[in-house]
Amino acid sequence: MSDSINGVLESVVFSNKENGYLVGRVKARGHKEQVTIVGLLPDILPGESLTLTGDWTMHPKFGHQFKVTSYETSIPTTISGIEKYLSSGFIRGIGPTMAKRLTDKLGEGTLEILDQFAYSDDYKARDALKQVEGIGEKRLLMIKNSLVEQKEIKNVMEFLRGHGVGNANATKIFKQYGQETELRIRQNPYRLTEIHGIGFLTADKIAQNLSIPSDSPVRIEAGIIFVLNELSGNGHIFYPYEPLIEECRKILGVERELVVKSFGTIAAENKIVVEDLNAEGGYIPNNKAIFLKHLHVSEVWAARNLVRLMNAPNPVRFLDLDKEITWAESTNTIKLSAKQAEAVKEALKSKFMVITGGPGTGKTTIINVILSIYRKYDKKILLAAPTGRAAKRMEEVTGHAASTIHRLLEYSPRNHDFGRNEDNQLKADLIVVDEFSMVDAVLMHHLMKAVPSSCTLIASGDSDQLPSVGAGSVLRDVISSGMVKTVKLNEIFRQARNSMIIVNAHRINNGELPILVPEGEEKRDFYFLDIEEPEAVADKVVELCSVKIPKEFHMDPMKDIQVLTPIHRGVIGSQNLNTRLRDVLNPSGDEILRGNRMFRVGDRVYQMVNNYEKEVFNGDIGIVQAIDKDEATLFVNFDGNVVPYDFGDLDDLMLAFATSVHKSQGNQYPAVVIVVHSSHYIMLQRNLLYTGVSRAKQLAVLVGNKKGLAMAVRNNTPQNRHTRFATRITETVNGLHSLGL
Repeated sequence: MSDSINGVLESVVFSNKENGYLVGRVKARGHKEQVTIVGLLPDILPGESLTLTGDWTMHPKFGHQFKVTSYETSIPTTISGIEKYLSSGFIRGIGPTMAKRLTDKLGEGTLEILDQFAYSDDYKARDALKQVEGIGEKRLLMIKNSLVEQKEIKNVMEFLRGHGVGNANATKIFKQYGQETELRIRQNPYRLTEIHGIGFLTADKIAQNLSIPSDSPVRIEAGIIFVLNELSGNGHIFYPYEPLIEECRKILGVERELVVKSFGTIAAENKIVVEDLNAEGGYIPNNKAIFLKHLHVSEVWAARNLVRLMNAPNPVRFLDLDKEITWAESTNTIKLSAKQAEAVKEALKSKFMVITGGPGTGKTTIINVILSIYRKYDKKILLAAPTGRAAKRMEEVTGHAASTIHRLLEYSPRNHDFGRNEDNQLKADLIVVDEFSMVDAVLMHHLMKAVPSSCTLIASGDSDQLPSVGAGSVLRDVISSGMVKTVKLNEIFRQARNSMIIVNAHRINNGELPILVPEGEEKRDFYFLDIEEPEAVADKVVELCSVKIPKEFHMDPMKDIQVLTPIHRGVIGSQNLNTRLRDVLNPSGDEILRGNRMFRVGDRVYQMVNNYEKEVFNGDIGIVQAIDKDEATLFVNFDGNVVPYDFGDLDDLMLAFATSVHKSQGNQYPAVVIVVHSSHYIMLQRNLLYTGVSRAKQLAVLVGNKKGLAMAVRNNTPQNRHTRFATRITETVNGLHSLGL
């Protein structure tokens, strides 16, 4: 038989925003000590009075708990309860300090006055609130807007929860549609797939509850778009027709004919593009490529603009290239190798050129020589890279201002478009883009539109590293087209040969096991620690970051050391390692709990999605600088750029003591600790390990087992991305040649 308890929620120990599961502490009537409660209790806040029904259980680790099966809430009536309730930060503009001021001044009538002020424009309530220290017109507006939004969100939450949608997704949906949420969803629940993070499966669950048939055309059409978006998330620009039909049938559970019919509908609506892949003179049935419209446009126009640039005359002419190189060598006090001199000459002649090579092969030296020659003639130079950190590093090694590509192209978050385009091109004689392997097809399209025909574009990067996070394989496709002048550097320079990081990175890239010097040798910059048990690997990673590396190499564990691991879950996944590393490196401080994640001042965090308005991008790493609970805002310092996050936006952040190799692209760190273990066999690939080792500037430590290391080095079959960029470049060039152009 179920029991019931009554009391006040004192604190939340854990909560999952998505499903509403909560662990909390309740001060219950008839109980001397606080009661631990567990169960599905979405939206309850400290200070609320609860009537709970459920059963007493004994947890083997946490002891007696009350497992809640149903509950009722009521707003607090005591001053201490009201203060605790308001201190939780759910009202923007009211945190612990302001909550105390309000209850000290307004007493038990605080919540009633707030309610009257927010929903009835009661002037007496407004005047009463203005008597509280720190409340002016700006804060009043913030409080009112927050309360009104909370009420609207609550209504939306109830509607969405009735259709099986969790709190986290419900919040995203409300942000997109506001008060029109219910109306829009009833009209077409599949429009939810427009929202980042809300997939087809969530929309489909709602559609079923709204009795939309499984063979409805609107469902199948949305399903096809969903599958194509998922595939583009894996890097594909297009997907072959027959395999795509099978992918759609698996998701939708409908007959082939219905999928084929819907292809025709959404193609007619210009949502997808279908291309015949049959070569002239041959025919294979259904040999077609299916593109999302925006990816097709990006690929086609990036190729056309690339060829447009290559074919344009170069207004900047250098009469004696050897003389220019001799001058640059003297000015920079260096001596170029034959391959480097070749690269410089080609750069001075070409309109678009690629310089590719691994670490220590001299890419930076070549770029600096080219820049010095262009500066000599007072030419306009622009430098850019895909991420803020990569741009900053470019600036440091060249002595020339650099920016992100988005900033260079003057991206407007408000208009979701770039200020620099074919109608307002960049003003430059030379543009150099570094870390070009990170450039995806969409960004390439916008970049090429904005480059004037009179300009020279140099793309520098390592084509053997992981491809871009976004769709496409731009750098590799440009090189494989054979139409763009490419200089591949493969000689490790003498000074770089002293670094085992660089030597072993190249060995890994060549399919050779790294050189492993036995323990006890003199201090070096590359280590492999052979540990078999995953639990012991995790222990060693924590010891390395918290004790050994800081002590032996005099490095700051919070700023200088980055842990990289191939997977998110498991004992040696990023999730567990982040928790363990934070417990040791940043064990205390002001903190905020949001869902099942907690952020603490001093935490290292990374941005999970591009946010052009804040100018922070996927993979950018920063430090939590402050948490203002009164303003419901968390501040992150990204290399001097302090960015505010509303508590509702914290889903964009993740702890970054440990992260994936993909997230580390474009960054370099003084020390890198890489987990490479056979239990991660699905993710172990040569280019992943090569990219990870290449992130280290002074120290690389691999922790795992030799079987896992061998797996990674041998596996040189990364996922093939379906693109047509190389083909389009070739066809465009050949088409112009056939016209005599």
